[in-house]
Amino acid sequence: MNKTILITGGAGFIGSHVVREFVKKYADYHIINLDALTYAGNLENLKDIEHLPNYTFVKADITDQALITSIFKKYQPDGIIHLAAESHVDRSISDPTAFVMTNVIGTVNLLNAAREIWKDDMTGKRFHHVSTDEVFGALGASGFFTEDTKYDPHSPYSASKASSDHFVRAYHDTYGLPIVLTNCSNNYGPNHFPEKLIPLCIHNILNNKPLPVYGDGKYTRDWLFVIDHARAIDLVFHQGKNGDSYNIGGFNEWQNIDLIKELCAQMDRKLDRPAGTSAKLITFVKDRPGHDLRYAIDATKINKELGWKPSVTFEEGLSLTIDWFLTNQEWLNNVTSGDYQSYYNNQYKGA
Repeated sequence: MNKTILITGGAGFIGSHVVREFVKKYADYHIINLDALTYAGNLENLKDIEHLPNYTFVKADITDQALITSIFKKYQPDGIIHLAAESHVDRSISDPTAFVMTNVIGTVNLLNAAREIWKDDMTGKRFHHVSTDEVFGALGASGFFTEDTKYDPHSPYSASKASSDHFVRAYHDTYGLPIVLTNCSNNYGPNHFPEKLIPLCIHNILNNKPLPVYGDGKYTRDWLFVIDHARAIDLVFHQGKNGDSYNIGGFNEWQNIDLIKELCAQMDRKLDRPAGTSAKLITFVKDRPGHDLRYAIDATKINKELGWKPSVTFEEGLSLTIDWFLTNQEWLNNVTSGDYQSYYNNQYKGA
């Protein structure tokens, strides 16, 4: 193999799409998928590529420093794409320490392992850290997050990601570690774990359950189709400037309530239900603490420097996403059993 690339969190939602992109596109790369297989990690996401000769799965927790060090020594990766993270704001409010352990300590363990195996020659090496727009805080009715926006995290989740971003940059500045960093907006698409808004609503519409909407539903997010995100990561990993960061967004802002109404309308058409049937399930619930009003990313830099732009409109991407979930209801039923049901009942009391 020409290169060995280790992708952390590769059994998760975004990670599985990145693994697939690299395994299929780069036959001369050995792709190591390192994942702890916690509740949101699912090897079913990668059944279509698990047989390919340039793919290897390794079960490991990035908080286990000794294990991570031994894995790096064994495989000697030329590049790391780091996606493994606790990533749900609601869960971070319930258990912030878990987010510190995975998102901060786990990231530092990876940085230390990379620094150790690359200490004699960093030529051609790269540590790509995948982060979120939530590190920038919240926007008012106008403006956009750029790569130069001041960090202002408001939840334990975004604070933990902001900390990991700072450590990645510090290892570049202090030790010369070759890094790139990307901050993305809200992702959606196939294989999305249904604690998040879009798959949760698809699941609930299929089961005629309430669609929980926080507050007045006017929180605004920029939505990015996950396959477009995977392609952007490919570009930044290979062509991004050493030590630099790139914002990845969909140029696509929606208020939560408008998004859910569009999803309801598409679901009614695809399920041959009378128009307005699904929208009757919308149920407003108590707002969560520290809820940021609006996120919106300016992705001009990655567009101008690397030529990336979204390949689909939101309506098109949403339709593709719904079609995938309707075709893969067994997958959806499997991941929403057991622990997920307890979490859901606790999180959305009254819905």
